[in-house]
Amino acid sequence: MIGLLQRVTHAEVRVADRQVGGIETGLLVLVGVERGDSEAQADRLLERLCTYRVFPDAEGRMNRSLQDIGGQLLLVSQFTLAADTRSGTRPGFSPAAAPDEGRRLFDYLVERARVRLGAVQTGEFGASMQVSLTNDGPVTFWLQVPPEGSGKG
Repeated sequence: MIGLLQRVTHAEVRVADRQVGGIETGLLVLVGVERGDSEAQADRLLERLCTYRVFPDAEGRMNRSLQDIGGQLLLVSQFTLAADTRSGTRPGFSPAAAPDEGRRLFDYLVERARVRLGAVQTGEFGASMQVSLTNDGPVTFWLQVPPEGSGKG
């Protein structure tokens, strides 16, 4: 499972002309589900998202987590993160989970995040979304929890 996290001062997701999710200070995380992912990868990714130290402390060092600052979380499904881009000029999507499995694991991640953090905002799975954000820093990190037996990591 992949999480592309961005530290933001504002982020929102729109579908058509309506806002479906939005946050102020916190993390916008684009989430890609790979073939072979399970609840174990979702749980590990959530743990990392909540505790990854990307927010500044009093000295300006990235030493505080989302939990430490009481920040907000916006999760947006993005299957293209799982694309195979190693060759050619067109991405291949065979590494991505099938849509039903991707939805199931994304929904599981959201549910577990809400249990842990309370209010969590999301995009709309499978929709054409417009995501806008103010990246603070800019700070962006790629977190990956590989599927069991994938040989990645």
